[in-house]
Amino acid sequence: MFLARRLVLAHFWVAFVAFLGALVLGAWQMYIRSPLATWFNNPEHYYRSVTAHGTVMAYVLPTLVAMGFGYAVSELALKRPLIGLRWAWAGFWLVIAGTALAAVTMAVGKASVLYTFYPPMLASPFYYLGVVLVVVGSWVWVALMSVNLRAWKKEHPGEAVPLAMFGNVAGAYLWAWTSLGAAIEVLVLILPASLGLTDTINAGLARVFFSWTLHAIVYFWLMPTYIVFYTLVPRAIGGRLYSDTMGRVAFVLFLVFSMPIGIHHLFADPQVGAGFKFVHAAMTAMVSVPTLLTVFTIVASVEIAGRLRGGQGLFAWVKVLPWDRPMMLAVAFSFIMLGFGGAGGIINMSYQLNETVHNTQWVTGHFHLIFAGAIVLMYFMAAYELWPQLTGARPSERLVKIQVWLWFVGMMVLSLPWHLVGLLGMPRRMAYYDYTHPDIHPQAWTVTVSALGGFVLLASGILLVWTLARARRGPPGAPVPAFTFSRAAHPGAHTPAALNGFGLWVAMMIGLTVVNYGYPIAQLAVLKEAYVPVIPIGSR
Repeated sequence: MFLARRLVLAHFWVAFVAFLGALVLGAWQMYIRSPLATWFNNPEHYYRSVTAHGTVMAYVLPTLVAMGFGYAVSELALKRPLIGLRWAWAGFWLVIAGTALAAVTMAVGKASVLYTFYPPMLASPFYYLGVVLVVVGSWVWVALMSVNLRAWKKEHPGEAVPLAMFGNVAGAYLWAWTSLGAAIEVLVLILPASLGLTDTINAGLARVFFSWTLHAIVYFWLMPTYIVFYTLVPRAIGGRLYSDTMGRVAFVLFLVFSMPIGIHHLFADPQVGAGFKFVHAAMTAMVSVPTLLTVFTIVASVEIAGRLRGGQGLFAWVKVLPWDRPMMLAVAFSFIMLGFGGAGGIINMSYQLNETVHNTQWVTGHFHLIFAGAIVLMYFMAAYELWPQLTGARPSERLVKIQVWLWFVGMMVLSLPWHLVGLLGMPRRMAYYDYTHPDIHPQAWTVTVSALGGFVLLASGILLVWTLARARRGPPGAPVPAFTFSRAAHPGAHTPAALNGFGLWVAMMIGLTVVNYGYPIAQLAVLKEAYVPVIPIGSR
């Protein structure tokens, strides 16, 4: 029996309702800064909206999805009741309380610092306290995932941890260490200044601590998506997983390589030395390895599905794939967006090429393709796959396919023009552009197209919530089919001990982080020139 059903449902519903609200804000932002609208001459409202949009999308949505999906994976993959159900509910309510506290603070204009909240701009302390509660609630999930895995391993000595749970716990450990950077920044540096205990702040040190979290958080967002890739996609399209071992390798490599790379976000920051910028640029290239392994493994798994359906020849198997199934469409669209976004990421990670696109709309297009495109699309599929287990009702395949198509088309229309104008130098995070200026007027059409893409995405988000809410129940008394994960092409293969636990990989993660961040943090901590006067937001 799925005892955590209500818990998982609560996480998904709050996540997707908050997500829909953030989509409304995003579409509004695109509209009012485009030639379609007359500028209302209040940039504060624009930045207030951007802060709320980014906070929900970066912290609330992925945290709740990872937690809810993680609890579901724990019960379904380990086939045992979730240990610590009351603690899990406590963690959920901490996230809700933190979200509400931050939302109210943003709504009244006391926290328009964007979701990166770089000093010296400071929001009300209530905003930061809200973010802290969200993180603390998520740490409850981290602890419970570790406890449940340990209990299962005691009952099944020597057995291979199910791949879905292995990826789930890898994501939990990654998040625990990833979130520590921003937690230190907020608790040690930002909150004392925000509370008025000091009128200066070490801005350079704060940005380095936030960079600890800033890029690694992307791989926390990504973990549920990769669990879907490896453990749900092959089964959903009638195939087999090409390699269980390859999946484990990808998950542990994310632990090792996703942490010590965040300073590539500070290439333009003069307080960080060029040597460590280069080191982080080189390490950023390494994090592409688990993604390339995943692309190979999942494409091979998809080919197996095509061969099992009678596909012959070098590429004829592509034609016979189940393109009428939502999951087949979703994984194809996700890989396309991952390809475009990943290609842009190669530019961003380059110490030299990054200067061309730094702080332009190119960056906005890049992370929207990766996160809002490739990653969030598979969040939808995780919910659709779990919905019969959670509610006894099955979403309409026709509506799911329409929603998936709308999301893909909307994201491509939204983000590709951003790449173009980013190369032309259009800055991001600007509330207003004067499209009558002769240098900007030729770019006006790109902003209009992106705004239209934003409204397509909003339509897709509305359809997502509608489809989940209106899912159809089967005949009264009809049993819900048992939930299954993908089977490996070679079941029963030996799992190396190093890929059945996390001790080695967590030690490497911590060690590389200390090596890549230790000296910059120590240097900036004693650099008096790094201290600057704080700028309270909303105090005027």
